[in-house]
Amino acid sequence: MHAQEVAKLIEDGLDTTEVDVRSDDGSHFSALVVSDRFVGLRPLQRHQLVYSTLGERVGREIHALSIKALTTAERDSAAQ
Repeated sequence: MHAQEVAKLIEDGLDTTEVDVRSDDGSHFSALVVSDRFVGLRPLQRHQLVYSTLGERVGREIHALSIKALTTAERDSAAQ
């Protein structure tokens, strides 16, 4: 699976501001996902939202996924 495909699935499943997915081998991925749907959610809840966009692909085509899930405000404050 290509990183762009994973990014598209996340974008289609969440109202996102930014999605950046990377992979060196097509089965292990890292993702930066920025969405205001994460406001007020704990990290586990944020990850569950991202995983829900990928469905059964997790554990199959997507062997591992490292997620950094931020709100727009968190991303902006980290950039300063």
